[in-house]
Formats: sequence, structure tokens, C-alpha cells
Amino acid sequence: MSIKKKLGMGVLSAALGISLIGGGTFAYFSDTAETNNTFAAGTLDLNLKSTDDNEEVNVNLDNMKPGDWKVHQLRLYNDGSLNFKDVVLTPSYEITDTKGDNDGEDFADHILVNIIDPQNKSEGNIVEWTPLSELGDIVVSENQQAGDRKLLRIDFKFNENGQDQNKFQGDVIDLNFSFEASQEDGSLR
Repeated sequence: MSIKKKLGMGVLSAALGISLIGGGTFAYFSDTAETNNTFAAGTLDLNLKSTDDNEEVNVNLDNMKPGDWKVHQLRLYNDGSLNFKDVVLTPSYEITDTKGDNDGEDFADHILVNIIDPQNKSEGNIVEWTPLSELGDIVVSENQQAGDRKLLRIDFKFNENGQDQNKFQGDVIDLNFSFEASQEDGSLR
């Protein structure tokens, strides 16, 4: 073997030895910790029930005449795990003008609605004898806790206005009340 090869092998062996010595003697302290996290969303669950479990939540009135009224009570249940900030009632309706003789007059102007929170009489009525045609979105419950129920009374009255209301004979109002619950605002937890 030539001197160059021997010298090259010696340098290579020395470099390998130094790297093994340096790598083998390097040491440091270490420690580990971990965290296991769970994020679960709560639930909003609004249910409607009649105050009489045998009665439907829907209100159906047949053969109404001016002066007739109906008192209807229902319960708003918060069956979810989150509190309600509010519950908003949104009414919508369609009219069937059976004889086509209403001449642009709205039958819903003659149906009055009264909404009461019987548990909070000091606040008065939520809506006091307002024509169905004038109802907009209405907050019917606020700050309802998870697991709580709220009683709501809704009165309907075919207003007797002392004028000729014959044009409404046989007419029908299909009324939909949509209740929407909203969560409380988010907070630091």
C-alpha cells in the first residue's frame, strides 16, 4: 500500500473516531408532558307542548263568527344543554278568499292576537290585542335556562267591529307560528 493511501486511510479513520467520540459523549436533560383535550358542543333543543297533554299544540278554529275567541296555552321546553338567550315567534299566514269578494281587504286585520306570559304578570302582555296582520317577530321568552319550561298563553279573537263582515264568510286563514331559540352569547371559560 502506498504512503498516500496509508495517509488517506489514517485521516479517514481519525475523522471517524473523532465523530464517534463527539457524538457519543453529547448528553442533555429532557422531559415530556402532554395534555389530552376534549371540545364538546352543547345543544339547543326547543320543544312545544300543550298544557293539556291530550290537546294538540296546533290551534284549529272552525265555524268562527265575529266575537268568537279562543284561549290557547302552550309550554316552551328547553330540553337542550345550553341556556336560551331568547325565543322569537315569527308569524306567517295565507288567506283563502273563498268567494273572491274581499276586495283587497285582509281577513287577518279582523283576527286579534293577545300573547301573555302568565308567570310574569308584572310585565303585562307581550302582545296586547293586535291584528294578526300587524304581528312581526316577537320575543316570547328570554334567559330560559337549560331544563326549564315556560308557559305561554295565546288568545285569538275574531273582532266584532260593528260593521258588515259578511265578505269573510267561509274564508280561511292558514297561520304558522315559528318559534326559534337562540343561544346565550359566548363567554370566557
